[in-house]
Amino acid sequence: MKKILTVLPASLLLLASCNKMGIDNQAASTLSPADAHNISGIRTAMPAYYDSTFFKIQFVEFSPQAEASHIAHDKSINFIYQSDPGLPNKQPFISVIDAIPGDGFNPIWREVQIMFNQGITPRQLYSDNEVLALAYGPNPQITLDTTNEVYWCPVIGKP
Repeated sequence: MKKILTVLPASLLLLASCNKMGIDNQAASTLSPADAHNISGIRTAMPAYYDSTFFKIQFVEFSPQAEASHIAHDKSINFIYQSDPGLPNKQPFISVIDAIPGDGFNPIWREVQIMFNQGITPRQLYSDNEVLALAYGPNPQITLDTTNEVYWCPVIGKP
């Protein structure tokens, strides 16, 4: 009972704030009270691709301490693939996620940077399978760099 009383106030506060932003209760409830206090940065909604389907995700970076803890202890962490340099003509690269609710989803994501190899023109990728095939196929076109950046990124719907 004590545990419920400790978790309940933090959960209610988080759920109330998340519902104002359109985050579903299931995604918000996956944060522990400690995680709720270790999220830094500004909450922003951004587009992402999953298996060629466009989704909208919430995007909030954890504090450095929480990032290190998630990397060390969270065995179900998902990956979000990004390419910070973007695409030709200053077009943004839209992130690619490797799970959605109902398909191995955990709203905790570790960032993996995509770097296009020498001689390969950067282009938009649409699925984690495509990312992995281009990185590990017989003629790799991209290099992947797993960062120590960890985000809370619940899928909040389709734009």
